[in-house]
Amino acid sequence: MSKSTDVRVVSAESRTEHFRYRTPIRFGGRTLVEATLLDVAVEVETRSGRRACGFGSMPMSDGWAWPSKTVASADALAAMIGLGRQMAQAAVDGGASGHPLEIAHELGQHCAGVAETIATAAGLAEPMPRLAQLVATSPLEAAIHDAYGRALGRNSYDVLGGEFVNRDLAAYLTDEFAGEYLDRYTLRRPKATMPLYHLVGALDPLTGADVAQRIGDGLPETLGEWIRADGLTHLKIKLAGDDLDWDVQRVVAVDRVAAPVQAQRGCAAWFYSADFNEKCENVEYVLAFLARLGELSPEALARLQYIEQPTSRDLRAHPENRMHEAARIKPVVIDEALVDFESLELSRRQGYSGVALKACKGHGEALLMGAAAQKYGMFLCVQDLTCPGYSFLHSASLAARIPTVAAVEGNARQYVPEANRPWLDRFPTMFRVTDGTLGTGALDGPGLGF
Repeated sequence: MSKSTDVRVVSAESRTEHFRYRTPIRFGGRTLVEATLLDVAVEVETRSGRRACGFGSMPMSDGWAWPSKTVASADALAAMIGLGRQMAQAAVDGGASGHPLEIAHELGQHCAGVAETIATAAGLAEPMPRLAQLVATSPLEAAIHDAYGRALGRNSYDVLGGEFVNRDLAAYLTDEFAGEYLDRYTLRRPKATMPLYHLVGALDPLTGADVAQRIGDGLPETLGEWIRADGLTHLKIKLAGDDLDWDVQRVVAVDRVAAPVQAQRGCAAWFYSADFNEKCENVEYVLAFLARLGELSPEALARLQYIEQPTSRDLRAHPENRMHEAARIKPVVIDEALVDFESLELSRRQGYSGVALKACKGHGEALLMGAAAQKYGMFLCVQDLTCPGYSFLHSASLAARIPTVAAVEGNARQYVPEANRPWLDRFPTMFRVTDGTLGTGALDGPGLGF
C-alpha cells in the first residue's frame, strides 16, 4: 500500500568533475593520481504536488571498484559514468516512485542489464562488477534520498520509519527483520562529534627524511606534521599484503613517529586500523602479521582497532579464506566483498566479524547493511573513497547516524584539498580539523543534512 509521502522522480541531470591528486595514493598494488566525480541532481514530486531538488556526488573510483587486468582504466571509468547517467534517466523515464528505498530497489532490478548493454556496446572484455555498478549509481540514490527529505521538510534519516516506508526490512533482508524499519537502527540526531580517521598511504612520508621534494603549499607533508596540525588520534595504515616484513615494519615505523608526537601533545590514547586491500594470500599471513607485530611492538598491536579486507573480495572463489582465528584477535572487516546482503551472510560464515560501510555503495544499501550488522553484533565502521566536499559530508552523515560507528575516515583533505575548498567556510567543523574530531552535529538539516 502506497503512502501519501511517496514521491516520483520527475527530472534528473548529471555532470562530471575532475581533480588531480595533490599526492598519489598507493594501495592494493595500484597507484591513483586523479579523481573523477559524478554529480547527479534530481527533482521529485510528492503525491500532493510538492516538488524539491536533491543532489548526490561520488568519485567514480574504477581503480578500487573495477581493478581489471583486461579493461583499461579509462574504459572502465567511462562505462561507470555511462551507467550512472543512464540509470538517472531511467528513473525519470520509468516513472520511479515510492520511498527512496523502494525506488532504489526497483531501479536495482534493471541495473545489471543496463551495465551489460554498456559493456557489450563498448566491446569490453569483461562485465562490469557489481561493486562498480553500486558506485556508479550511488550519486543518483543519494540525490533521491536528499530530495525526498527536502520535499517533506525533514532530515532524510528521520523519514525511515513505518509511517514513510511501504515495506519493512524483511522485504530487503530476511524474516528476522519483520516489523522493523531503519529508524530502529539509526539515530534521530547526529552524533555531536566523531573522531577522524586519517589515511597513511603506502607512499606517504612519515618523517622529513622520506620527503624527496616538499610540495610547499602550506599543508602538512609528513605524518608527524599531520598529527600536530589536525590533532589526529586515528590512523588508517595501508599495507602491502604480500610483503610481511614491510607490513610489520611499516606499522612499527608509524608508531615510532606517532608515539613521541602524541606524548608531546599529551594524548594518552590513539588508534590504528590496518588495510590490506585484499592482497593477503590467506589468513595465515594475517596471523603472522599480528604475531610479529606483537613481538616487535606490543603497544602498536594494542592500538590496532581492526583489520580491513585482508584477502580477495571474491569470497565464493576462495572459501578456504576463513577469518575465524584472526577475528578472535582483532575485528576483521569486510569491505570490497560487501555488495549485498548475500555477501554479508557469506562473510559471516567465513569468519568476518565486522562490516565497512561506504556511501559509495548506495545510501540505502549502506543503511540496510548497517542494520543487519547491528542485529548480528558485528563491528561497524564507515570508510572513505577519497570523498571530497559533498560526498564526504554524505559519508560523514551516514556515520553520525549509525549508533555503533565510532569514527569517520576522510582523506580528501590530504589528497584533493582543492575539491574541498568551496566547503571550508560552509561547514568549518567538518573541513577545518584541529582536535582530531569532526563536528558532525552540524549535519542536521533537511535532506541528507547539509
